[in-house]
Amino acid sequence: MYPLHLPQSRLLFFFVGLVLAFVCIRISVRLIRAKVRWWPGNLTPGGTHIHHVVPGAVFMMLGGVIGLAVPDDQHGWRVAAAALLGVGTALVLDEFALILHLRDVYWTKDGRLSVDAVFLAIGMTGLLLLGARPLGYDEFYGEGMAVRVLVILVNLGFAIVALLKGKVWTGLLGLLVPVLPEIGALRLARPGSPWARWRYTEGSRKLRRAYRREARIRQPLIRAKIRVQEFISGRHDDEEA
Repeated sequence: MYPLHLPQSRLLFFFVGLVLAFVCIRISVRLIRAKVRWWPGNLTPGGTHIHHVVPGAVFMMLGGVIGLAVPDDQHGWRVAAAALLGVGTALVLDEFALILHLRDVYWTKDGRLSVDAVFLAIGMTGLLLLGARPLGYDEFYGEGMAVRVLVILVNLGFAIVALLKGKVWTGLLGLLVPVLPEIGALRLARPGSPWARWRYTEGSRKLRRAYRREARIRQPLIRAKIRVQEFISGRHDDEEA
């Protein structure tokens, strides 16, 4: 455990709050969906369904404001604020798809985007806890600063290209893990990605290869990822028999 006065301790408490809140809310919504009698169910004052993104936004605001407002020497309050921020982040990201589509898609195929968002947040926070730094910012200053700035900008460029090629996980995690952005940027774009629409003409060899790779490699990986995610978060409507 990190001492409470270290910045890493706040990140650790944020991570714990994020993970525990996600697990708890997923257990809750699965019990609600199964119509378990002893579970309280949805919060519907006056007939209005209060989605958990609402308390999540409140917790995020409180956690952020408390973390900014309390003195630096109030370490207990600062880690508590970080944990509250993690709880709020989990509740908001768990309904990320609802925010994006502006409709309740929680148990539909589109709702899987929320699980992706939470898993990505957990992955990136975990890498930060293990010592990863975005684009190596700890090495930004010192001798050879101009060269380091150039390397950071090049890696950022590769990460942007990877994202444009539809490789979201590779592009975002590549901000923390060296080499990943280069791999994502140099490989074929996913069909339907902005890069494919801009650079691959209909019927071209590259587009045909992209479709073949999508069917042969990526789709089995996506199906495996969905099985893992829905083992944790619950099965969506289009996957039920």
